[in-house]
Amino acid sequence: MSRRDTAIACLVAALWGANFVAIHESLQQFPPFFLIALRFALLAVPALLFVKRPAAPIRWLLLYGVGFGILQFVFLYAGMAAGMPSGLASLVLQASAPFTVLLAAVFLREKPGRVRLTGIGLAVLGFSVIAVTRGLQAQLVPVLLVLAGGLGWAIGNIGNRQARTTEPFALMMWMCVIPPIPMLALSLLVEGPHRIATSLATSLSSQAIPAWLGLGYTVLLGTVAGSSLWSVLMARNPSSSVAPFSMLVPVAGFLSAGFVLGERPAAGDLAGGALVILGVLAPNLVAIARRRSGARRQSRLLRQNPAGISGEAAMSGRDQIRRPHPGLEYQHPDESLTM
Repeated sequence: MSRRDTAIACLVAALWGANFVAIHESLQQFPPFFLIALRFALLAVPALLFVKRPAAPIRWLLLYGVGFGILQFVFLYAGMAAGMPSGLASLVLQASAPFTVLLAAVFLREKPGRVRLTGIGLAVLGFSVIAVTRGLQAQLVPVLLVLAGGLGWAIGNIGNRQARTTEPFALMMWMCVIPPIPMLALSLLVEGPHRIATSLATSLSSQAIPAWLGLGYTVLLGTVAGSSLWSVLMARNPSSSVAPFSMLVPVAGFLSAGFVLGERPAAGDLAGGALVILGVLAPNLVAIARRRSGARRQSRLLRQNPAGISGEAAMSGRDQIRRPHPGLEYQHPDESLTM
């Protein structure tokens, strides 16, 4: 990934990290499944009216919408409504990263290199440190629900990647067309019309302002900005290269939860977060170091032979700059996954 794409991935992680606080506030007012329907309906209407459907196979658009838009949020919102703390939810949901790498390896034949696997291992170790520090105070069921949400996100990542669109914003907006009707039906079935009507009737009070602000954040920044940028990254980089950056989300999640909700990360949280950051950035740091090493070698060759270096030496110097590290290489499939 380029430096620009790396910076974009970090920005998306920050937006999505703060998203958990916004979700927490919205869940104080609206039932979880109805909140998902409302969230995506606010995006589906302008998508249908003003955005042209992207030139992407419908099966991958559906897979993206079902995985990212329905499965992820059904299980995430259900887990948080069942008592999962915001900070811990932001951590557990990042199981989507190893899930994505696994699914991409099995179905797309993308083979992450040694450095990438080592980085993921460091990040997983960081998750473990944070989880032990927090003591996993949430009950087992909420943890399992959010883990299932991470798997849903990974499934959506595969659909996003396979869509291979040059219109990431349109793809994201049309993904939002898929969840509202199924989620409204599920809400009516599980939560009931009375609970939905009560939440709407009391939503005009001053006490509901944080809920509406949280909903606005998830729609405009968490979904429109975050998901659009994520689609850009997935369209021009391998899934296994982009997905690990989602492991920065819990770091931003703990920070935003501390600022807004008063949660204070312990020393173990900080240590684990440092491991997560190191694991995510390790492949990029290695690639930068190798490019600089190659440039220094070429510079030394030029200084030793100012009149010009031999073709073999010149090729060697260029190879040092251009040849990727074996641990950073990926193999892409020549054919699309069939469903």
